[in-house]
Amino acid sequence: MKLLILDAGHCLSLALAREANRRSDTELVIDAGLALDAGRLEEIAPDALVIPPLARPISAEPAAVTAHAEAVETCLEACLAAGVPLVWCVSDQLYEDGFEAPIDEHVIPAPRDESLRRLIVTGDRIRAEHPHHLIVRLGPLFALEGSNAWLNELIDTLVAGGEVRGESDVTFCPTSADAVAMALIGMLQQQHCGAGAWGSYHLAGTEPVSAYTFISMVRTQLATRLEGRGECLELGSVKALHHHHDQPLRRVLNCRRVLEVFGVHQKPWRLELGRMLDAWFRGYDRCRPDTEVDERP
Repeated sequence: MKLLILDAGHCLSLALAREANRRSDTELVIDAGLALDAGRLEEIAPDALVIPPLARPISAEPAAVTAHAEAVETCLEACLAAGVPLVWCVSDQLYEDGFEAPIDEHVIPAPRDESLRRLIVTGDRIRAEHPHHLIVRLGPLFALEGSNAWLNELIDTLVAGGEVRGESDVTFCPTSADAVAMALIGMLQQQHCGAGAWGSYHLAGTEPVSAYTFISMVRTQLATRLEGRGECLELGSVKALHHHHDQPLRRVLNCRRVLEVFGVHQKPWRLELGRMLDAWFRGYDRCRPDTEVDERP
């Protein structure tokens, strides 16, 4: 199976590359940006085109949101012309106001924000015009490298002694970019073998948590590992933000359909976080010439 991935520096694109390198059944071609035309698509002839999500669209500049939506629609037209399936990953922030109960796949986001509504228009076009599509809504991604990786930003700020802020009244499901990459390639392998299960799916980590609690856990795990190594490093602080005083906002994706259709299980974000912090410390040790590095996985 050959996949064309756009936005090479995105944390999900890098995770897809790592996952494909571990397999013998998947070939990737990764383009730098989101610009694409039918000629390029016909030249590569991929089995699917994968577009990583625009991270944090709620806080993004309207022009950036519009540019992303227009780029995806250009990709849609190219895919239709070349007969290539389209996979578009989107942020759970499109569910702007959240829901009290877990959000099912059939619930189409209906945000009030004009920029977010522009993304909904793009999704409506994909559903209406391209029968072979996957729209995959993701919880907030975290990874150690790449744009929009989040976790590397948190670690760098904390290690430098800076303050990190997170909402205590917004609940979501942090999602490992590596877990998403593994799931996406597994889903597309099944589609490549004739599953024909196109449509919208949700994918997120297990255990809903607030942004403040997630960031606090990152700090606690860092501090615990540093203390266990006998190192004294004053980490930065974590400050709770309160944006929804009347009623906390819950943005929890129900990932039941991706399990029932593809057999994809959600990964616990705590385990993924621990694994990534272990990897970060291995890299941290490599930068210190007086430290023996354990290269075991």
